[in-house]
Amino acid sequence: MADAPLVYDDAYIRKILLDVKTIAMVGASTNEMRPSYFAMLYLQGKGYRVIPVNPRYAGQKLLGETVYPDLASIPLVPDMVQIFRRSEEVPAIVEAALDKGIRVIWMQLGVRHDEAARRAEAAGCRVVMDRCPKIEYGRLFGEIGWLGVNRGTLSAKRGQAVQLTRRREVIR
Repeated sequence: MADAPLVYDDAYIRKILLDVKTIAMVGASTNEMRPSYFAMLYLQGKGYRVIPVNPRYAGQKLLGETVYPDLASIPLVPDMVQIFRRSEEVPAIVEAALDKGIRVIWMQLGVRHDEAARRAEAAGCRVVMDRCPKIEYGRLFGEIGWLGVNRGTLSAKRGQAVQLTRRREVIR
């Protein structure tokens, strides 16, 4: 892995977020306290179909979607794979994504594998590393402002927040 900073043009990230409709989330968790759970909930609220992938929970339901053990088991070709796994696990996931025909590889915050990224780009994929699509969506589509993050959450009771949905078509 290289130490060079990663720089992505906002237009590149925005185009990916507008083009993608289905996301395979490798490393999705049923634990509500895990970042992958909240990211899945948020992205679903923005109109994406997020398909969870985790062999530990295969066959279970997570936020209304069936959990698959691996990318090959998903009965459709997602537009993007979002990787919530350690960097050393990325090459195998990228190969599985390429075999499946997935065209966007997105590695979550803290996840980077330059060699796997080069392999995916050489195969014609768009690649983003060390970024969170939830954060990038909020930043690029106006949900992060001077007063902080607009989570679209209303609650009158402590610990009882309800996530409001706002379809991304509305804010294009």
